[in-house]
Amino acid sequence: MRRELLDLAADLARRGEPFALATVVGRKAPVSTHVGDTAIVTRDGSFHGWVGGSCTRPTVLAEAQQALADGRPRRVVLDPEPAARTDGAHVFAMTCHSGGSVEIHIQPVLPAPHLVVYGVSPTARALARLAKAMGYAVSAVDPMADASAFPQADRLATEAAGLVIERGTAPLYAVVATQGQWDEDAILAALAHEPDYVAVVASPKRFAEMRSLLAAKASETALGRIKNPAGLDLGATSAEEIALSILAEVVKERPRMDTSASAGAAGPALSTDAPAAVTAIDPVCGMTVAVKGARHRATHAGEEYYFCNAGCRERFVANPERYL
Repeated sequence: MRRELLDLAADLARRGEPFALATVVGRKAPVSTHVGDTAIVTRDGSFHGWVGGSCTRPTVLAEAQQALADGRPRRVVLDPEPAARTDGAHVFAMTCHSGGSVEIHIQPVLPAPHLVVYGVSPTARALARLAKAMGYAVSAVDPMADASAFPQADRLATEAAGLVIERGTAPLYAVVATQGQWDEDAILAALAHEPDYVAVVASPKRFAEMRSLLAAKASETALGRIKNPAGLDLGATSAEEIALSILAEVVKERPRMDTSASAGAAGPALSTDAPAAVTAIDPVCGMTVAVKGARHRATHAGEEYYFCNAGCRERFVANPERYL
């Protein structure tokens, strides 16, 4: 991988921006790419690097966007005889006339989920330890929070206002485990970040008291999103077991949160406008073409058409009816 791609990947990861890493893992000559050639595709469709020309790049771009959407890696094969491939890869027809084929591995790199823990109780500390072991970014908030209480935490704040969270694409989870110290203020602070999941470690009776006290300060919708009792019913008794049950609940609900709750009940409204097309089909060869940044396009009868290369465009312009 070229140095500039390594620098770009490191910068994207540091900023918590998702991207997909596409690497050529197989080829059959003649093709213009070689094993080890690499490209980075960002969520906005920006393409950096090289994994092939106009017969390869649009498909890689589209598959990388799908990988970022579902979080799953995939193998993409472009082959002049796609029906012959039965190995589970995502197979597409190679439309270039060279006769070669290429196999590309696409790995989504997603930002780590973020867990904010309120309190210094044994459960709060156990949550921080276990979440860090699971690869989460961890923030701890409490007047008594310090490195000795949370040696694994990425960020510490001794007051709720000191924790600034820039919401990106990473899931955000919050657990209030203050357990009698500053419960109501911690709940309000957690709700203010509009997390994808929020739970309060307390008995149902105690939580009912908290909720009545907060009724004048938080909406019924926001309070209704709070999980209590916190975690799955695993029969947990120790702090570590309670922490395990909470993170198990997060994992159990994650697919639903990824598709719907990430906007939050009080989050921004979704646009009802139809999304702009991100890909188009080359009417000449049937290749999928990324609309953004497409170099080869033509207008016919008021419609815009996109092409994988100049040759397809020239054939279309010369005789549009043949391909329509």
